[in-house]
Amino acid sequence: MRSPSLARLQSRAVSGLTRSARFQPQTLLRQRCASTAALRSAAVAPAYQSKLGQWDQRRNASAAASAVLEAAKANPDGLSQAAIIDNLDPVEAARLDKCRNIGIAAHIDSGKTTCTERVLFYTGRIKAIHEVRGRDSVGAKMDSMDLEREKGITIQSAATFCDWVKKDKEGVNHKYHLNLIDTPGHIDFTIEVERALRVLDGAVMILCAVSGVQSQTITVDRQMRRYNVPRISFVNKMDRMGANPFKAVDQINTKLKMPAAAVQVPIGTEDEFEGVVDLIRMKALYNVGSSGEEIMEKDEIPEKVKALAEERRSMLIETLADVDDEIAEMFLDEVTPSEDQIRAAIRRSTIGLKFTPVFMGSALANKSVQPMLDGVIDFLPNPSEVENLALDQKRDEASVKLVPYNSLPFVGLAFKLEESNFGQLTYIRVYQGTLRKGSNVFNARNNKKVKVPRIVRMHSNEMEEVSEIGAGEICAVFGIECASGDTFTDGQLGYSMSSMFVPEPVISLSIKPKQSKDAANFSKAMARFQREDPTFRVTYDSESDQTIISGMGELHLDIYVERMRREYRVDCETGQPQVAYRETIGHRVEFDHLLKKQSGGPGEYARVMGWMEPTGALEENKFEQQVVGGSISEKFLYACEKGFNLSCDKGPLIGHKVLGTRMVINDGATHMTDSSEMSFKNATQQAFRKAFAESQPSVLEPLMKTVVTAPTEFQGDVIGLLNKRGATINDTETGVDEFTIYADCSLNGMFGFSTNLRAATQGKGEYTMEFSHYEKAPPQMQKELIAKYLKAQADRHKK
Repeated sequence: MRSPSLARLQSRAVSGLTRSARFQPQTLLRQRCASTAALRSAAVAPAYQSKLGQWDQRRNASAAASAVLEAAKANPDGLSQAAIIDNLDPVEAARLDKCRNIGIAAHIDSGKTTCTERVLFYTGRIKAIHEVRGRDSVGAKMDSMDLEREKGITIQSAATFCDWVKKDKEGVNHKYHLNLIDTPGHIDFTIEVERALRVLDGAVMILCAVSGVQSQTITVDRQMRRYNVPRISFVNKMDRMGANPFKAVDQINTKLKMPAAAVQVPIGTEDEFEGVVDLIRMKALYNVGSSGEEIMEKDEIPEKVKALAEERRSMLIETLADVDDEIAEMFLDEVTPSEDQIRAAIRRSTIGLKFTPVFMGSALANKSVQPMLDGVIDFLPNPSEVENLALDQKRDEASVKLVPYNSLPFVGLAFKLEESNFGQLTYIRVYQGTLRKGSNVFNARNNKKVKVPRIVRMHSNEMEEVSEIGAGEICAVFGIECASGDTFTDGQLGYSMSSMFVPEPVISLSIKPKQSKDAANFSKAMARFQREDPTFRVTYDSESDQTIISGMGELHLDIYVERMRREYRVDCETGQPQVAYRETIGHRVEFDHLLKKQSGGPGEYARVMGWMEPTGALEENKFEQQVVGGSISEKFLYACEKGFNLSCDKGPLIGHKVLGTRMVINDGATHMTDSSEMSFKNATQQAFRKAFAESQPSVLEPLMKTVVTAPTEFQGDVIGLLNKRGATINDTETGVDEFTIYADCSLNGMFGFSTNLRAATQGKGEYTMEFSHYEKAPPQMQKELIAKYLKAQADRHKK
């Protein structure tokens, strides 16, 4: 039998030790090392000692991490993020330090997907650049749906991953792993932005160099603040006519109320945009190569921008002095901070949500995207630097800090569901522990145990199989039935995490398949879309015998109707869009209602007393019981609350939901044999209708925050269009070539507005709408709505 070579034995010994060392007691590990000593050359010995040292570090760090977890349970407020980081396993800390979970978000047509395409190309994830709208019959990688490529918009958030190699000051390359989510810009698909930002550690906010901060930029800013997501900003489209990056910087400060300063200045603008000056290192950066794949650095800054660079560098330091104590002290002492001190201050302030550095470039022109990627690494947090909390169900929902350590019990959040050819695909962010293929996990919502048959990492619509995913990473799994926002654990912990914010739908329409044979596919599509998108609602109106779909806007519902035709081959008939009106009480009304039916056999008896009144804000309704002396038992009061909720689901005026109403029951009476839960539920509903009618109730209509942008020559025509629709114009901004109008508009008056706007502006105008608030509808509109509802009710009763 042939003897293995010494080199092969050495290799096997070292690799075997690497794979299994952590599973062996230390004494056995040392015995194994001694038993193979004769086979090792002197050069190999240090490798063994290194492995032993790593094993000791891992053992000690594992114990330290467990101690950190116990400390987090006992006193989450007293455990700093720095303490968590300091006690991480050095190997794990190094892995997490090289990881970034980021999203790209912006206003419509700011260049999010174009920028993402360049990121994927420059990181080597894709081999060629393709453009949005699929002009080259391929389309951008992250827009995988045919509808996205045809319309040139992102409809669904898409996840991918890539590796970016960044050089340090000494010229040494360091590889960083990026998990990246590209999000839609249209307000109708805002849930995609919500769920992405819920699980990401940082974000790139893209702005147009011409338009600056726009309506959806403000919405994205609000969403980032909701989930405490640090961001860097990237002013895109620097090669466009009218580009003014410093207007965007000023607007971040003034409109978004976020301290911001440029960390770059452009070398030329519009057609003459060549590159940027890095204000931290004071170097000129240019892209070279057919697709800008290489960055050329020059120490010499062009004379034409030298003064501007010096001025903007001073402004950067001044802005940092306002948000960072270390720079503030240096500023007061008139000491100029070094490059490292500036970079550290930007990182501290950005992660602390006190500052956003502003980069500049043109993704379409393949210029200055790589420096922005360096900014992601330098200034956005790794998973261990972000505080993530869970609620411990075993300790009255006490807050607990999660520690991104692989050996701790698993905790993950399902943030997105998607149908695929292989079944339901569930996207999961792993916050703590490790998710392994074949392992069992528990759904914290229903405590149901499920096995994980398959784990993949997503690259848009492509998949890469993996056997496990560690803490701080994002993956997708098959074979798990759950809802968006569910928390999963390995069963050791009773933790649950907060889900994302889900806005209420503002528009509805009736829908049915044109052919009855398509009913099964129609139902299947409705169930799937509703499961995937929390803002898409499906209800059945028994009175009109219609299926009603509700969503965030006309485009939102149109996309689902079109997807039903393409993906399920179901052609549908839709009714006219209907506004999601609301009803509310006028003033306080007291009630004393008796329900009594005793005509032989089981009767009904329930008496409820109390009052109804406005809550003071058009928000959720409230039910309270102030019964003393036991005149109504607990189970009957529960039935009263159920009756109140049913009444609020369908108001007496026009059959829409009731808002801002409070009902208090403080007394009542029961009968020994004839009282029941049904009796008290019915009595409460009757009392509600009577009191509501006496309170001078109102119909509420949704007002939409509307932003219209068009060339300056069409300003008068656009204002006329808005006035015809009863809009309240709040502000107007006029630029060199275009103007922007901010207005509150009734949603009812905005149907068909896009067609009118295109006609009035020769196709050059655009607008966005976002739900603002509910307000009383005009009296005449209220009368018409009530009359229409009563007539429809009477017609149904005749049938």
